[in-house]
Amino acid sequence: MKKTILWYSLAAAVFILLLKLLEYQLFVHVLSLEFYLAVIAVLCTTLGVWAGIRLTRQRKATAGPPSAIFQRNAKAFETNSLSKRELEVLELMARGLSNQEIADALFVSLNTVKTHAANLFVKLDVRRRTQAIERGKTLGLIP
Repeated sequence: MKKTILWYSLAAAVFILLLKLLEYQLFVHVLSLEFYLAVIAVLCTTLGVWAGIRLTRQRKATAGPPSAIFQRNAKAFETNSLSKRELEVLELMARGLSNQEIADALFVSLNTVKTHAANLFVKLDVRRRTQAIERGKTLGLIP
């Protein structure tokens, strides 16, 4: 952050120096006012374009090693006797969706989602959503 402020301060100082030099030239050589304004406009436009590009460019994400494709643990799925719908509810819970958002995503009622969640809690032997998500990840049911 300090480096950026230093660069902007240095750029502003250079522009002020150029303007003062141009002002001196204006008095010595009696340049027209239009020329003086045109130079200021070009400098401000250049600075604006440079700052806009610098501030709005997208940074490249530092990618780690490619993640492996998730393989669901079929044995744990069968052992816990989860239904496909309960697994979908668990996946949506893991994404952080509320019960109402899950109901909207699955086109079911809120009470249906609550029933699936209650069945999940019993089958996974947990009491909370966070515990269900943790257990699902541990068992290999969700990524």
